[in-house]
Amino acid sequence: ARVALDQAQHLRRLEAAGLRVVPTGIAPGPVTAVSDSTGFEVTSLRRDVETDGRRAVVAFTDEWREDALRRDFTINALSLRPDGAVFDYFGGLADLAAPRIRFVGDPHERIREDHLRILRFYRFAAGFGIAAGDPASRAACSAEAGRIETLSRERVGQEFLKTLAGPFAAEAVEAMASDGILEAVADTAWSPARFRSMAALEAALDLPPDPCRRLAALIGDSGRADAVGRSLRLSRKRADRLLAILQLAPDAAPDPPDPPDPPDPDAAVEGSAQRPGRLRAVRAAFYRHGAENWRDASLLAAAARDDADTGPLHDLVQAAAGWQRPVLPVRGADLAARGIAGPAVGKGLKFVERWWIAQDFRPGREAALEKLEEAIALVRGMEGGRR
Repeated sequence: ARVALDQAQHLRRLEAAGLRVVPTGIAPGPVTAVSDSTGFEVTSLRRDVETDGRRAVVAFTDEWREDALRRDFTINALSLRPDGAVFDYFGGLADLAAPRIRFVGDPHERIREDHLRILRFYRFAAGFGIAAGDPASRAACSAEAGRIETLSRERVGQEFLKTLAGPFAAEAVEAMASDGILEAVADTAWSPARFRSMAALEAALDLPPDPCRRLAALIGDSGRADAVGRSLRLSRKRADRLLAILQLAPDAAPDPPDPPDPPDPDAAVEGSAQRPGRLRAVRAAFYRHGAENWRDASLLAAAARDDADTGPLHDLVQAAAGWQRPVLPVRGADLAARGIAGPAVGKGLKFVERWWIAQDFRPGREAALEKLEEAIALVRGMEGGRR
């Protein structure tokens, strides 16, 4: 909400109404009014005093049109009074109906005031479709693309990831490539075609748009993941996930071969042969790499091939949605109780774990303990051979 009161005035009004008030910006910036645990941001009307493309010096104003002049586009310069009256100073209603993404005022001037407006234009295009982009506004973005380099990488990364999640992100990304915007975002080899394939796969598989998975498709090469992650200031968690998807993609396939039979026939679990071999292999990959990572790497592999056959991927996505990582039924303490210590504990557990995975995680603790005895004998035999 916006009010024609300076920050001190609307703080007093809100507190007088019995609301808890949290200042969330420097005057005359926003405050948050909390009612029944719900926060409402209330901002004083403002006008720009000075701009340098990165940040603005602002002052309070009581003129609604002057405040609306600070908005990026005509469609978000609209205001609504509680009685339903709409105030449209720049043709925003017509642009919303069209739809049309058009800067308020001269596009070049507005971009020079705030360089982030270039990326916001393409974010809105990802929401409405690039055809909605006003040609003069888009041309200005392309001409001013070099100004993106002056922005903080955090702001660029945040805006770019929002763009990748849009319903029309594929065409927005293609426009960014042709307009010289992608190379200003990060100096790397981008693949809009693979991005479009990924977006199509997500839609076909009823998966929500995922900016990290889509970014992986746009990059396509694990060797570039670190540089792009640093350029976009990705969080450590997101950067790790991006790298995992890219590294796993060459080995991930929606229809992997059946895993080999267990090396020892005596260890076979009754009924395991009837379980679908393909999904056994998928579950083994989920266990080793994480269901989300393997699912997304498989999607990336399919997007790289521009594979329209989503049948195998559908099964994989369904399996990932219901996956709960099983817990190995034996622990290091079981080996320690049998006199095994040091690095041999890890070797013994790995021996049992490989067998257990090959059996599709079916064996329980009793069968696993029997296998553990075999592992202990093997470890002791190796130790004896070294003496």
